Amino acid sequence: MSHQYLIPTYARQPVAFVRGEGVWLFDENGDKYMDAISGIGVCNLGHCHPAVSRTLAEQAGQLMHTSNLYRIPAQESLAQRLCELSGMQSVFFSNSGAEANEAAIKIARLYGNRKGITKPVVAVMEGSFHGRTMATLSATANAKVQEGFGPLVEGFVRVPFNDPDAVASLAGNPDVVAVLVEPVQGEGGINIPNAGYLTALRQLCDQNDWLLMLDEIQTGNGRTGHYFACMGENVVPDVLTTAKGLGNGFPIGACLVAGKAEGVFGPGNHGSTYGGNPLGCAAALTVVNTLTDDVVDSVNDKGAWLKHAFETALADLPLVSEVRNKGLMLAIQLDRPCAELVNLAREASLLINVTAGSVVRLLPPLVISQHEMQMLVDGLSGVIRHFAAAQEVA
Repeated sequence: MSHQYLIPTYARQPVAFVRGEGVWLFDENGDKYMDAISGIGVCNLGHCHPAVSRTLAEQAGQLMHTSNLYRIPAQESLAQRLCELSGMQSVFFSNSGAEANEAAIKIARLYGNRKGITKPVVAVMEGSFHGRTMATLSATANAKVQEGFGPLVEGFVRVPFNDPDAVASLAGNPDVVAVLVEPVQGEGGINIPNAGYLTALRQLCDQNDWLLMLDEIQTGNGRTGHYFACMGENVVPDVLTTAKGLGNGFPIGACLVAGKAEGVFGPGNHGSTYGGNPLGCAAALTVVNTLTDDVVDSVNDKGAWLKHAFETALADLPLVSEVRNKGLMLAIQLDRPCAELVNLAREASLLINVTAGSVVRLLPPLVISQHEMQMLVDGLSGVIRHFAAAQEVA
C-alpha cells in the first residue's frame, strides 16, 4: 500500500476519494458522501466548481509560474479586488494560512522594533489556533499540538478570548505591539464572541498604538455571511490574514495590511517563491468574483435555518447542550467527548469533524441547497441519536 511511504502525521480514515461535485465526494467504489466540512473550510464553492476548474485549466495552459521578481498581472488584479472588498490597502500572497500568519507576526515584530521595542510581544487568545509552523504554533493555544516542540518561539502573551478587559490590562506592558485574534475560533470549537468584541479591540489598539491583526483563515471568504467576518462590525484591522476558501482547493494565502501596518514591509523584508503565482491568483480571483456575485448573500439565512433545524431535531437529547453558528460555521456542542461521531457519520455517508473534544464542527459548502441542508440535518441527527442511545446502554 502506498500509504506506508507517507510520514504518519495524520490519523487517516479508511476511505479514498477520487471525484467531487458540489457538496458531494465519491470514493473509489463510486459511493458518495456529503462533505459537511468542505475540506475543513476550503471548498466554499463546493468541489470542482465549473468556473474555478475552467480558470485553472485555461491558466495552466498559458502560464503557471514566473517569479515575484517580475510583475504578475493576475496577482495585481486579485490584490485590488481583495482590498476593494475589505478596505485594506495592500497584500502579500503566500501559499497557506500559516504562512500568512507568519507574515503577520513578522510585521508586528518589525513594527515594534522600529518603535525601539527590542523584544516585541503579540497578545494572543486562549483557545486560539493559528497554524503549525514554529511561530504560529507558539501563538496557538493548544498544548497537545505544541507538545515536544519546545522551546517555543518567545514574544507572545495569552489572555482569555471574548474579554476586552483582559486585553486592556496589557496596556501596562510596554513591549506589547499587536493583538492577534480570530473573529470566531474555529479549531477551538466554533467559539463566537459577543457583539462588539472586534470593535472594542479596535479601540484598544488605537488607544495603545498596537496593531489589530485578524486571523480570518477560516472565517474569511464568505464563511460567516460577510466576505470577511470583521465587515460585520465595520472594523478595518491593521493586518488581516486569509487562506482556505480563497482558492477553493488551490493553495493560496494572503496577508492584507492597512493603517499602521501599511509600509512596514519593504523590499527584502519578506518573500515567497510560489506565493501569488499566476495560477493561484487566477483561480482565487474567480473564487472571489463568484462568491461575491450571489453566494455570500445567502449564507446567514442558510446558517440560521440549519441552527434552528438542528435545535428542533435534537431538542429532546440531554447530551446536546447547545447549537451555535456564525453564518455557515456551525457547532453542535455535546456534554461529553464524541470523537467517535466522525466514524459513525462516515458510515452514514456523511463527512463531519469533531474539535475541542466535544464539538461537532460543520463547515458545509456555501452553495449547499435547501434539499441538501435537510439531508444534512436528517442524517447527522440520526447519527447523534445512535450515539446517544449507545451512551445510555454503556
